[in-house]
Amino acid sequence: MKNNSNVSNLALQLVNITKHFPGVLANDSVNFDLKWQEIHALLGENGAGKSTLMNILYGLYRPESGKIIVNGQEVVIHSPSDALHYGIGMVHQHFMLVPGMTVTENLMLGHEVTTGLSIGLFAKLDRKKVANDIVSLSNLYGFHINPHAYIDDLSVGEAQRVEILKALYKGAQILILDEPTAVLTPQETEELFRILQSLVKQGKSIIFITHKLKEVMDVADRITVMRLGKIMGTTTPHQTSMSDLARMMVGREVLLSIDRGFSKKGSKVLEVENLHVLSKGGTEAVRGVSFTIHSGEVYGIAGVQGNGQRELVEAITGLRKITRGRVILGGKEITHYTPRMIIQQGVAHVPEDRLKHGLVIDFSVEMNLILQTYYQEPFSNGLWIRPKIIAQFARRLVQEFDIRTPSIQTKVEYLSGGNQQKIVMARELSRPIQFLLANQPTRGLDVGSIEFIHKKIIQARNQGAAVLLVSAELDEIFSLADRIGVIYNGQFVTEFSSAEPNRDKVGLYMAGLSAA
Repeated sequence: MKNNSNVSNLALQLVNITKHFPGVLANDSVNFDLKWQEIHALLGENGAGKSTLMNILYGLYRPESGKIIVNGQEVVIHSPSDALHYGIGMVHQHFMLVPGMTVTENLMLGHEVTTGLSIGLFAKLDRKKVANDIVSLSNLYGFHINPHAYIDDLSVGEAQRVEILKALYKGAQILILDEPTAVLTPQETEELFRILQSLVKQGKSIIFITHKLKEVMDVADRITVMRLGKIMGTTTPHQTSMSDLARMMVGREVLLSIDRGFSKKGSKVLEVENLHVLSKGGTEAVRGVSFTIHSGEVYGIAGVQGNGQRELVEAITGLRKITRGRVILGGKEITHYTPRMIIQQGVAHVPEDRLKHGLVIDFSVEMNLILQTYYQEPFSNGLWIRPKIIAQFARRLVQEFDIRTPSIQTKVEYLSGGNQQKIVMARELSRPIQFLLANQPTRGLDVGSIEFIHKKIIQARNQGAAVLLVSAELDEIFSLADRIGVIYNGQFVTEFSSAEPNRDKVGLYMAGLSAA
């Protein structure tokens, strides 16, 4: 997969870049360079400084000191338009496309092309010329994009290709890709890597930001690792291993895969029968889903984001109305229970969005640790909460779950994503539970935090809980799940035991294709 050409000329250099935020040294005299016709991967934990560095390069931040050199010339970049002027484009993890417009119209935004007869207010957009340009670029790089297709009708992989095409159309010679495979199937990931190799052969250079070590080993020519705002080293896939890279990122040995042992499957805990759930737009997002989870097992749901997972989780946890079907927990029907009633049945919920649904970011660490139980003994006597008991409880969980915080009084908004997620896990697992629902539990986390969260999920299973794991990360599903259900377009299309599938087979089902 990798491009092995030995290109010595530099496309860009970042020299002694330093950037402070209040109380944080985000970039500490960072030096980074990119060669022409290379894919240079940038790795690091949350808060390591890699996003800050790329935002400086793209003109979203200004450094306190240091310089940017593009193609041998020192430049000053104040904005993304300046970056594009110097041939630098960025494809963000969350796509910046307008759903109701065509591919052509999206590429024209901010870069309008008019016909030769256009004058002032009567200017006419030349959609035909732009569409022809898209076809030419698409053929050159093997994108296979229909310029007249609406963004709404594209797959996730196709939408990402449109984002890359948009940057190329605006003249980018250097591409920054931020977590580009986060929501792709294995097949779409392979297609992306093929496109990146095509871009490199055509003279482009790529900075590839990701937390997926295997992908870095597959696609990168060079790899730079950041930790705590500093560059820890630069290497190549031939000179390193995934274990070495993880150690550089975290500063210690990291288990990249958890030995989950054998599942001691017990009685039925969760039964979902013929569930139907509507989306916020009123369309049917979950269409007749049925499955069962036993105590002592992890049931993994694999699927590309947006295929009904969110609505399914919200229905099970009482956050969304069920239009048809039943949810049974421990032999008791809970179909129309409120979220609090469901929690009181021994359900722990790690939500998809920890900031929106898992935490109150203006509250302290200790207050977030009792959000589900603050009104119960021993934290309350029915009228008043008991601060000393709450503080003792919080200090114990901070130590047990290795939550890195200045104090239990610190607001959670000031903690890293990994520590915020540890607070959610600590709160949910600190009370007696029979069912744990973990939805995208490691999204956006570094390898050290992922290792910790995975251990806690397996620990909950081994203590007899039934676990429902929803994840877009196939490696996570394969590592933790005892059984795997694949969801596509709101339906379960197949189910595997953990020993049966391979990535390609599951990926085909995730894309709605027959794996036969």
